[in-house]
Amino acid sequence: MGSITPPGSALMRRLRRGAPDRRKRLVLAAVLFLAFLATFAVDWAVSPAADAATSSPAASSSPSTGSSASTSDGPCTVSPTNGCIRGTILDSERKPATGVDVDVAGPGGFAQTATTDDSGRWSVSVTTAGQYTVSVDQGSLPKGQYLTNAADAERKVNATLNANVGQIFQLSDQQGATTSDDTSSVSAARAWQQLASGIRLGLLIALASVGLSLIYGTTGLSSFSHGEQVTLGGLLAYVFANQLGWNIWVTGIVVTLLCAATGYLQDAAIWRPLRRRRISLTQLMIVTIGLSIAAQYAFQYFFGASTVRIQQGNPETVTFAGLTLTVQSYVAMGIALVVLVGTGLFLAKTRFGRATRAVSDNPALAAASGIDVDRVIRFVWTLAAGLAGLSGVMLGLVLNGVNWQTGLQLLLLMFASVTLGGLGTAYGALVGSMIIGIVVELTNLVLPGDFKYATALVILILILLFRPQGIFGRAERIG
Repeated sequence: MGSITPPGSALMRRLRRGAPDRRKRLVLAAVLFLAFLATFAVDWAVSPAADAATSSPAASSSPSTGSSASTSDGPCTVSPTNGCIRGTILDSERKPATGVDVDVAGPGGFAQTATTDDSGRWSVSVTTAGQYTVSVDQGSLPKGQYLTNAADAERKVNATLNANVGQIFQLSDQQGATTSDDTSSVSAARAWQQLASGIRLGLLIALASVGLSLIYGTTGLSSFSHGEQVTLGGLLAYVFANQLGWNIWVTGIVVTLLCAATGYLQDAAIWRPLRRRRISLTQLMIVTIGLSIAAQYAFQYFFGASTVRIQQGNPETVTFAGLTLTVQSYVAMGIALVVLVGTGLFLAKTRFGRATRAVSDNPALAAASGIDVDRVIRFVWTLAAGLAGLSGVMLGLVLNGVNWQTGLQLLLLMFASVTLGGLGTAYGALVGSMIIGIVVELTNLVLPGDFKYATALVILILILLFRPQGIFGRAERIG
């Protein structure tokens, strides 16, 4: 017969203390998370009033309606009672076109004319949501410059309050160079520009995709709520940098740490307890879908459905090697590259990084060799959420806005990236993200608007048909 442990033994006392201690830690984690949400809600509740107070002079100084045209007197600033229609006009050499008149007409007889400044930018304030017509006065174009698309002189845009609507007009040195049904707009210069945009998109997607791939590698879970971590990063950056006036560098660091904390709390409060109950991966995936939906509507409740900007000023552009990108784009690409290289070195060179790769390779064998699998998984959730939050900050700056669906719109690109590179491999996620980003942006040469994102779906289907393990994945025998 086996020996029976006496009720008063030290082992039994430790066992009795263990469960309450774990419960206390979970309760503490939940309280901290709720406290963070409460603080965030209070801050958001009081910020609109301050925003309205600070932006009311700008709103009152800009004309709202009228039958006669007027000239814009300065950069537009969004507020709860004011929206902005703004844009940039570049000449055939991708340099700012100055002195070009842009006419904006809209509801209630609204009519206003804005003139591009030395950086080629223009903006118009509107106080009524609705559809507006934006047209370029072709008589005011610089000598020898013409609209690239002759049918593009007039556009319809839907403007909302507390949001920006951006429009970019490109000029050519050839009159009638392209029309709405002419395909000669695909040029080497434009392809070079789109390639740079693809590299930029790929680097920013990679920040989020690496974490998504590591989560799958260590847990086998495809997290559909990972896109909302990207959205959270962008929206928190809007609160700190725009509403509270923090320095953008401090904002980026704080937001990344806060998003990493949400990943830690998620694993402590949700995923680790569910793993201990041996919940199936299908059920866990359904939980991530529910968490994604709940987060989306929470974002919409607090921030509304409109797009918000992290920085209000018009971004400066820099032309380098024939490429014209905003300063934010160059900085975001540099930061993303440094962070991705650092993450790769961490996984390859450090002891904890090797443990992470071991768990991703074979969790059972890693546990048998003495690796604390739960600790590694907790770290992966924290790292993945932090990288996704940083990606949200960078995307919000590069795209000049973020809304409650930003992460959802990028989720397909992230899944296509990790599938192409190989599920569970961080390096594969990086390579897959770069390929997806470049292909999607180059597709914009022949496909209009957001149709380019359909390319990611096509690539995803082809990969699943012909090489389901991805570029760096290993083929597995089934049956």
